[in-house]
Amino acid sequence: MALTQKFLHNISIQSWKVAMVRYSSFLTSKPVQPLEKYPEIEIVKNPPEWKYVERVLPKLVIPKPLERTEYPSGWKPPKVGSHNIDQLSYYVARTKNYMLPVYLKTTHRGQRRLTIVRHVQGNLWQLESELRQLVEKERGGKVCVTRVNEMSRQVHIHGDYVDIIREYLKSKGY
Repeated sequence: MALTQKFLHNISIQSWKVAMVRYSSFLTSKPVQPLEKYPEIEIVKNPPEWKYVERVLPKLVIPKPLERTEYPSGWKPPKVGSHNIDQLSYYVARTKNYMLPVYLKTTHRGQRRLTIVRHVQGNLWQLESELRQLVEKERGGKVCVTRVNEMSRQVHIHGDYVDIIREYLKSKGY
């Protein structure tokens, strides 16, 4: 009995040592040496290679898109200017990447689809009624279920209508 316990104790110590080496904890790492033993390091402020690093780093400010008549991806800039916003009853602000904030959320293993319009300012209820009429017209007169969240300034529409709503908002100039 004592021999078995001693054997198991030796195995556990050996496995602990293997685990320490395998996962390289602070116990197995080399101790810190005096600074004189480390090589000298020169810090360069503007190396010529820095341009290769800068192009990989994310931009701090997203640049304005180039003005063109037509874009290859089909993207359209907003037509509504800042002077027209006060005259509108609602406004759908674009994201920081100049995209329309219309998203599809799928839940219940992809069986439930929900179209979400975010960043709405102004009269949410008017936008909801216009989108509901648009979707009901697309569905052939069938009733469409919608929900307005005033706190987060969002309009939810049950179903996948992302493309239809994006085209509608683009046609209105958002």
